[in-house]
Amino acid sequence: MKRIIIAVILSISLLFAVTAFAEEIVFGAALSLTGKLAKEGTLVKNGYELWKEAVNKKGGIKVGGKNYTVKIIYYDDESDPNRGAKLVEKLITVDKVKLILGPYGSESVFATSAITEKYGAIMVQGGAAADKLYTRNFKNLFGIYTVATEYMDDIIELTKGKSPKSETVAIVYSNDLFSTEVAKGAKRSAEKNGLKVVFYQDYPKGTQDLSTVIVQIKGKNPDIILGCGHFQDTIVMVKQLKDYKVNPKVLGFSVGPTLPDFVNSLKGDAENIFGSAQWTMTLKYKDPVFGSNQEFVKAYKAKYKEDPNYHSAGGTAAAVIFQRAIEKAGSIDDIAKIRAALSSFNEETLYGKIKFDSTGKVTGKGMAVVQIIGGTQKTVFPDYVAETKPIYPKPQWK
Repeated sequence: MKRIIIAVILSISLLFAVTAFAEEIVFGAALSLTGKLAKEGTLVKNGYELWKEAVNKKGGIKVGGKNYTVKIIYYDDESDPNRGAKLVEKLITVDKVKLILGPYGSESVFATSAITEKYGAIMVQGGAAADKLYTRNFKNLFGIYTVATEYMDDIIELTKGKSPKSETVAIVYSNDLFSTEVAKGAKRSAEKNGLKVVFYQDYPKGTQDLSTVIVQIKGKNPDIILGCGHFQDTIVMVKQLKDYKVNPKVLGFSVGPTLPDFVNSLKGDAENIFGSAQWTMTLKYKDPVFGSNQEFVKAYKAKYKEDPNYHSAGGTAAAVIFQRAIEKAGSIDDIAKIRAALSSFNEETLYGKIKFDSTGKVTGKGMAVVQIIGGTQKTVFPDYVAETKPIYPKPQWK
């Protein structure tokens, strides 16, 4: 019996010793955990943390016959792209981390990816969609969001053939990088589809009052209103559209309806509003870490006690893709090999079938459209992933 007890103790001691000295693979991320983009930044971090937990439970990332447990060093950029750039520089030069998980927001990714490029680090990001990110001939940036100029295509496509016909559109946008590009793409798509753009105007980012803009929109009486901004902008706009009794046939946003807090903040006023979505819970994709998109959704709900949205899923998917590229490269520190593995990436993940073009931009992934119906986010377009038919035209405010 003594020998058995001693053997057990030695086994446990050995296990602790192995665990204590297990090799790590370290990633870094500078995210908006406070400030105006804290909601979205925290959701991206949630995605990273879920991935880390899932990978470590399976023994870590296997590279060259060794298993490496995942560690992520986080810094809060306070929703300031310039601060984010300084923090990524700190990650690379002080913390000696060259595997960078991207922040949320196009301006932040634009600033921080310039630092990773400068120092020969590599970034995979699932939190930004600006086309401008991919026009700088960078070699070390890879992004999984469908680009901003294609963001509103599917909401506009959804309205085609509907009765009564929509003929006019108003487009308003925050004057930040991402939102400006979404608006440009929305205008181009609207005109391509025969819609008349009767109002096209920006507003200061972070504004808490859009009444002047909304009075002008009301005077144009558009069939479709498209808001291109961020979560807080969307909440302000919905409340003030109701206050001024502006009743379009379609009300759609680039960011907002996909977030759980959209319905929590607006209650019944969220009903029948459309949102562009990089990802939805109903997509039936396989995934190399979680098994499937459905299993990812299940794991996220278990950990965070709420449904995931595309921000969290984007964070997880970016990390999954980074992991798979490192495994294929057979190295945790050879950036050239990891870059080559990302450049040739062609796998199905919870976020869709992912391939990158020569600029690091995802190709062929497309978007989905959600609508708030009965207080719940429903996928309504394209038809092959739709849970239900869209409600059109939008009923007037109650």
